[in-house]
Amino acid sequence: MKTKNALKYIMVVATVGILFTSCRRDKDDKDTDTSSASDNALAEGTYNDVHNIADEASTGNLSSYLAPASAENKAILTSCATITNDTSVIPHILTIDFGTVNCLCNDGRNRRGIINVSYSGLYRDSASTHTISFTNYYVNDNQVLGTKTVTNNGHNAAGNLSYSVVVNGQIIKASGGGTITWNSTRTREWIVGESTLPWNDDVYLITGSANGTNASGVSFNVTITSALRKELGCRHLVSGQLTITPSGKPTRYVDFGTGACDDQATVTINGNVYNITLH
Repeated sequence: MKTKNALKYIMVVATVGILFTSCRRDKDDKDTDTSSASDNALAEGTYNDVHNIADEASTGNLSSYLAPASAENKAILTSCATITNDTSVIPHILTIDFGTVNCLCNDGRNRRGIINVSYSGLYRDSASTHTISFTNYYVNDNQVLGTKTVTNNGHNAAGNLSYSVVVNGQIIKASGGGTITWNSTRTREWIVGESTLPWNDDVYLITGSANGTNASGVSFNVTITSALRKELGCRHLVSGQLTITPSGKPTRYVDFGTGACDDQATVTINGNVYNITLH
């Protein structure tokens, strides 16, 4: 009798031990990795930001976009940026030079180095092409490399200007944080602000796909599932959804919100929702 009781006790302890180990393993193995989503958002924001700067430099008034930021004037550029526009050559060359030391710009980011824009016509001109490249260009000490090519496709069926946007880029993160590679093919639809001169009331919808590797070397694929809304008066995307599938891991679902001009997004992994802060 004692032997049977002892065996039952051993079996119960063993079963509890197995369950405990299984629960602990499930907890330890829970997929909380949002690094691909964060690195994709950094790349997305950085190359959108470059586009915004080029827009402002090419269409703004010098006294406006170099003026201090205020509630009325949300200019990115500051007095430390030098803009030259050489229209004597074809294609024309627009150069935005932030100097060789960090300059704190009106959007709170430090920049240094040069953005080069080679363009065949005005941004609003149908069939015009703008190719953006970089010379020792850094944002918050992250080095930005590669090219971004924007082609004006003319007005679409909705009457909005539409652009094809191709990025082949790299971002070397500050302080040895690794290198992000990012390649994207997008369509950018100008839905608000075409008829007005100020750039910061412009609104775009972005669709398309991307792929790359995060700073840890993990490859990923991106598909926009609900158009990303970019309001140029806001630092980050304000709405839209996309999926990111890192190599060997489940798909992540990224949501940029419902229109708030903030730095927050969510990433859903296996039904679990995590908040991320955009940089």
